[in-house]
Amino acid sequence: MPLRPETAAPLPVVVTRPLQQAGGFAERVQQLGRRAVVFPLLAIGPVEDDSELKATLARLHDFALVVFVSPNAIDAAFAHLQGWPRDVPIGIVGEGSRVALRGHGVDGANATIYGPQRADKMDSEELFRSLPLEQLRGRRALIVRGQAGRDFLSEALQQQGVEVEFLTAYRRLAPQLNAQNRLQLLDLLDGGADWVITSSEALRNLLHLARLAGGEERVVKLQRQRIVVSHHRIAETAREQGFVQVVLTGSGDERLLAALVPPAP
Repeated sequence: MPLRPETAAPLPVVVTRPLQQAGGFAERVQQLGRRAVVFPLLAIGPVEDDSELKATLARLHDFALVVFVSPNAIDAAFAHLQGWPRDVPIGIVGEGSRVALRGHGVDGANATIYGPQRADKMDSEELFRSLPLEQLRGRRALIVRGQAGRDFLSEALQQQGVEVEFLTAYRRLAPQLNAQNRLQLLDLLDGGADWVITSSEALRNLLHLARLAGGEERVVKLQRQRIVVSHHRIAETAREQGFVQVVLTGSGDERLLAALVPPAP
């Protein structure tokens, strides 16, 4: 009597967040019955000189709004804060930032927090639509971020008569290819994996590392693998870069994890 073929084991799930943020999500992936592989595609580093960071955070009352562009921006700023002034509103652009604020004791009970209302479009455009522009005109807003990036929000605010300052709170660093992570990456590219990607910058870093590790042949293998992304802009970047299995979930870990639940046998 022929043996029944065993059901193929699900592919590993690659968690690509910076190392500081990868562990908790990897544990939740394991709880789904999936094997999690931590392979950071961004590293977060401190600014080389934090004097401006400290000085600006010491005068938060100068601002009618403080926008944090990411959980990393929140964590970097709160490393220098004792707490948050209740009368200074906060702007965020994703559910992960709301979770990060709660981790520092800040939520809707003790702060005014503005964020996108659409779960399927968590970005600065949707944040802008949620802001009380009449209250902000003629006043000053602070945008806390890493190195300079896409700048829709500051331009939109300035067009509405809001003065904007920027504060660099951390540095984003691309990972370097070494003997250890090269072998790990080649194993994932050759054996197949599901990749969780939460920034376009991380996706570009992945393509660069794949090309360095194994040339165009490995890039093609990568483009055929499934990537799970949290934002429509990352999905657009992925399709532009030749990926054919792009799953867009919307912001928040719960939506990402729901896309990773293995199918019922």
